[in-house]
Amino acid sequence: MDLGVAWAEPTGPPGPCERPVDYNSRRAPRGRGDVAVGGVGNSHPRERSGGEIGRRRAEVARQELPDVEKLGRRRGRKMDSVEKGAATSVSNPRGRPSRGRPPKLQRNSRGGQGRGVEKPPHLAALILARGGSKGIPLKNIKHLAGVPLIGWVLRAALDSGVFQSVWVSTDHDEIENVAKQFGAQVHRRSSEASKDSSTSLDAIIEFLNYHNEVDIVGNIQATSPCLHPTDLQKVAEMIREEGYDSVFSVVRRHQFRWGEIQKGVREMTEPLNLNPAKRPRRQDWDGELYENGSFYFAKRHLIEMGYLQGGKMAYYEMRAEHSVDIDVDIDWPIAEQRVLRFGYFGKEKLKEIKLFVCNIDGCLTNGHIYVSGDQKEIISYDVKDAIGISLLKKSGIEVRLISERACSKQTLSSLKLDCKMEVSVPDKLAVVDEWRKEMGLCWKEVAYLGNEVSDEECLKKAGLSGVPADACAAAQKAVGYICKSNGGRGALREFAEHVFLLMEKVINSCQK
Repeated sequence: MDLGVAWAEPTGPPGPCERPVDYNSRRAPRGRGDVAVGGVGNSHPRERSGGEIGRRRAEVARQELPDVEKLGRRRGRKMDSVEKGAATSVSNPRGRPSRGRPPKLQRNSRGGQGRGVEKPPHLAALILARGGSKGIPLKNIKHLAGVPLIGWVLRAALDSGVFQSVWVSTDHDEIENVAKQFGAQVHRRSSEASKDSSTSLDAIIEFLNYHNEVDIVGNIQATSPCLHPTDLQKVAEMIREEGYDSVFSVVRRHQFRWGEIQKGVREMTEPLNLNPAKRPRRQDWDGELYENGSFYFAKRHLIEMGYLQGGKMAYYEMRAEHSVDIDVDIDWPIAEQRVLRFGYFGKEKLKEIKLFVCNIDGCLTNGHIYVSGDQKEIISYDVKDAIGISLLKKSGIEVRLISERACSKQTLSSLKLDCKMEVSVPDKLAVVDEWRKEMGLCWKEVAYLGNEVSDEECLKKAGLSGVPADACAAAQKAVGYICKSNGGRGALREFAEHVFLLMEKVINSCQK
């Protein structure tokens, strides 16, 4: 990955009581007869002019400076000298907001410079997941390739191992349940920070107001499902080891831009980043960097001043195939194909599936049982699922059926599926374990499709696990893939196709 660095230089003239500050020195430069205040490393403003005039000027400056001690108390601790210096230097003493770009900031001593290091700074991952999405209702937990959308980034954040805590900020009960299911902590967002007009910064600042222990926030977008732990690990290193105040993700694009035609303003377009007479070839042009919205990391003191990007800034360039952002429904099918090919599926590498086990009632069938007048059992199944079984067998995967109910073997044999099956099974885990040992397989080479509490342990152990859309809640919590189809209505075929796609991923990785 290429890493780039950008420095934010303050712009615009200084205010009446402002003066340029050299953040690389310990004291701010002062003009003739001025009072030097807020230099980095100084705990309090100091009078630099002599006599009564100097003392009066110093008193006026002290009255006009923001109360930095109050800022420290809001954070639940006493501010150190570095933080006081940054707070007084970048604020306008007359109460007006700072102008221009975000200021340069010196690395906080809590991050490992200045005083002796007591503990590493607390880096928290924060995923903002409001329930009131206008584009796609409850988009953040809609299933993408069998996994709730937010689950993809939570898996990457947790497996990266660089965060002391992983949080989801939400105002919705269903999103909270999914977040906890994946192992995240939940911050219940207030109604004030959940409005359509609320910004991400509003929600992040609210989160920090409740969590004084957090020093650095990694704001990860739930709509970026191709994020990988390695990306987060490299960014955490940039923040902690290289001293950056903020790092954000970008992607390189090779796109020519043209000016917009506006009636009465601009009647013809103009090129913005090329010379039409000398159009470069793609291989001769480096392209341009665009924010892709995957993540924004920033230190606490920067966020509290109203910035997610500022201070010592750097971008992190992500691979183009990992830059997926979902805003509207039309993005969904494209994103699913991208995730299946380039997404992150967990710490353990996938293995080639050799055994496919399917629960009969509620997976192969819809769970409905019809009884004829002569007490014969009648069940129904979808032809698509029978084709799915046939495709699995043709690809060399052994298919076996299992049920805890005393199904009619005569009825099952009439389906002509040509599969080994076990019925009246009180302990499915023991039977499947025996099957895999008999075939000389490990659990990672087993795929399991179940839908009931009795399938839960098999689902947890299998290398690939899936459930129909109408499976019970306990089974859904134990799996890596939730089908769009119901049991007996194409779920088996859908899960089989999911297995084929992932096996293609395994084969491709082995060939590299």
